Amino acid sequence: MQQLVNGLALGSILALIALGYTMVYGILRFINFAHGDVFMLGAFAGFYLAPKIGLLVPLPSVAGALAVLLIVMAICAVLGVVIERLAYRPLRRQPKLTMLITAIGVSLFLENAGQFVFGAAPKKFPQILPAYPLPKFGGLSFNSNQIVVIAVTGLLLVALRFIVLNTRMGRAMRAVSFNPEAAALMGVNTDVVISFTFALGSALAAAAGILFAINYPSIDPLMGILPGLKAFVAAVLGGIGNLPGAALGGIIIGITETLVSGYISSTYRDAIAFAVLILILLIKPSGLLGKKEVDKV
Repeated sequence: MQQLVNGLALGSILALIALGYTMVYGILRFINFAHGDVFMLGAFAGFYLAPKIGLLVPLPSVAGALAVLLIVMAICAVLGVVIERLAYRPLRRQPKLTMLITAIGVSLFLENAGQFVFGAAPKKFPQILPAYPLPKFGGLSFNSNQIVVIAVTGLLLVALRFIVLNTRMGRAMRAVSFNPEAAALMGVNTDVVISFTFALGSALAAAAGILFAINYPSIDPLMGILPGLKAFVAAVLGGIGNLPGAALGGIIIGITETLVSGYISSTYRDAIAFAVLILILLIKPSGLLGKKEVDKV
């Protein structure tokens, strides 16, 4: 049970990153491999922003942490729009392989630029949230930061569901995902919808970066590589293009990783995600909640 609690906290972070992958795939049908590096930039934005917020609001505090989280999400949302506008929009009518290679190039650019600007050495993330002692329950040890991660992830998932299902932009996103040509003929501005999708996914990745840094307070410019790849695996596991599937996949990968680390060996904790990817592609390529698509000639 203790490993399940730890895995749920890690899986919540992976779920937030996976949602960005699956939203972009649902709209454009390509994998944005630079998404994990937006997660990294979110953590570094919080690292540099926290001292500035601390001048206005005492840190660590709930209000200060909330301010850092919201501002970082806004910064990364703008960054996501800029990446889409400069790197992906000019190639939208090109083969998907071209966009995929470009996404890998953007990822490498952000990683190397991060090392140049921030330095390659790991940095200690400042404490922005007070740590509250929690009593043990049934022999389980709870960390207050773990509770915050799970709670914030739950709130963001509810907000995302509301946006997608109950707003005009959400209906436009679903229309573009279902049939972009028909949506454009019906008056939907596909460019705005795609930019909004990148902004929303990048904001969630930024939130994941802050939550990750709160729990594991050591950040570096390459920190987005493995969580980004694991989140991609989570999106495929749940069904790429399916929002509940991405969240479910993240939780499963997080729990599986902690169980393997706790009961087998921590050596295999990173490899297990890719073993799951191979297994799901062999057994059910469409993912747990994904639907099998038929290609029309």
